[in-house]
Amino acid sequence: MRRHKDWTEDIKAQAKEQGWWRAGSAVIAAVSGGPDSMALLHLLKEMAKTEPMRLVAAHANHQFRGEESDAEAELVRRTAAEWGIPLETASLGMPQYIEETGENAQSAAREKRYAFLREAARKHGSPYVLTAHHADDQAETVLMRVIRGTGVGGLAGIPNRRREDRLELIRPLLRITKCELLDYCKRNGVPYAVDSSNADRHYFRNAVRLDLIPVLERYNPRLKESLARLADMAAADDDYMEEQAARVFREAVTPSGDGFRLERRRFRGLHVALQRRLIKLILNCSANPRQMLDFRQVEEMLEALSQESPASVRLDIGDGWTLIREYDETYIGPGQLETAHFAYSADEGTSEVAIPETGGRIRLEWLDGAVHGASGSRNEACFDADEVRYPLLIRSRMTGDTMRPYGLNGTKKVQDMFVDAKVPRSKRDRLPLLADADGRLLWIPGLRRSDHALVLEATRTTLRVTYETEN
Repeated sequence: MRRHKDWTEDIKAQAKEQGWWRAGSAVIAAVSGGPDSMALLHLLKEMAKTEPMRLVAAHANHQFRGEESDAEAELVRRTAAEWGIPLETASLGMPQYIEETGENAQSAAREKRYAFLREAARKHGSPYVLTAHHADDQAETVLMRVIRGTGVGGLAGIPNRRREDRLELIRPLLRITKCELLDYCKRNGVPYAVDSSNADRHYFRNAVRLDLIPVLERYNPRLKESLARLADMAAADDDYMEEQAARVFREAVTPSGDGFRLERRRFRGLHVALQRRLIKLILNCSANPRQMLDFRQVEEMLEALSQESPASVRLDIGDGWTLIREYDETYIGPGQLETAHFAYSADEGTSEVAIPETGGRIRLEWLDGAVHGASGSRNEACFDADEVRYPLLIRSRMTGDTMRPYGLNGTKKVQDMFVDAKVPRSKRDRLPLLADADGRLLWIPGLRRSDHALVLEATRTTLRVTYETEN
């Protein structure tokens, strides 16, 4: 066992680095009355002697164990008064609350407890709440998650620090074992209470601590240390992978209504670990991310995005969300995109037509002489203005639409042109088609123009049409 001076110095160095141990700072110590939290409170009291900080103890009496709970509250009150530490207390009345609401006892108690701690921190102007989670808690948490099923993020266990509602939750004892804390209490005369519910094997954590860990320690006497070390390594790996996934999300994912779009080619070029995390980042934007982040769900989406055929895939992923993959483009989000039908006219001299259904606009310019337009721009087309019948019509596609594409003999169905160009189905009704008053299709932006009204050397006036989108 390390000398307590060694690990207390480690905690002080960590506190300095994290910024919560400094003169004038205020910290809230969550104190249950057990040996872990009482050791933490005593350690903070000693630290405040050399670097004066405002220390406040906070005790929540859940009232699950009647007189025993009240005795713990009295112990904390008496000790805080003796040590000259301000104390915030709350009686949460959990048994009655659980009976009235039917909520899960442990999750409800945690919710009420943290609400109390947030209020205590707000009252005393402290951005920090310190809890006494220790290395044994960490080992138990990792093992419990392995049993229930977890990924790398779950193996990271309890984080050393975490932000929650503008509050910094800090666990300075995560690398200190229970035995070390008990020894600290003994050496320093720190009083504490023993929670009788810790022996109740009805709770999964207790069963893991009392039954499973002792069995596994026969094969590895340093099991807890190994699990805590695993949590440290997994946390570092998870942080790095989350940063990379966030970077890819910013670069490769674009908002689309209440959902998101991504290019399948870019997605398939990622390592599978990043693919999974990117999917999870998108699903985290749903109304019920916990419901959506099932492993099998993520794997089903991964397969839909990775497979070569069919060219089009639709997948119901729950909570009203769908995955729609069309050729190289994928939409992930609520429901199915509505079909957009629109038609706008443009008289001779009209300079601009907005198309709200597509989020774009058509610009029209009448230029003197023969102008052939920007080379290679598929969102611009030039026509002989005298060969075009007005008013022009800018509309969505219609069943049976055909065009005489420039460079081809005869007509071709617009539907076939979309298929040949691998235009996603969800985009086909949102592409504007330019037609003249005779019903001739002149141009499909980004796709093809017709062989009508070509700009020649004899052209007196050129009509230049440009399609601009917000994205």
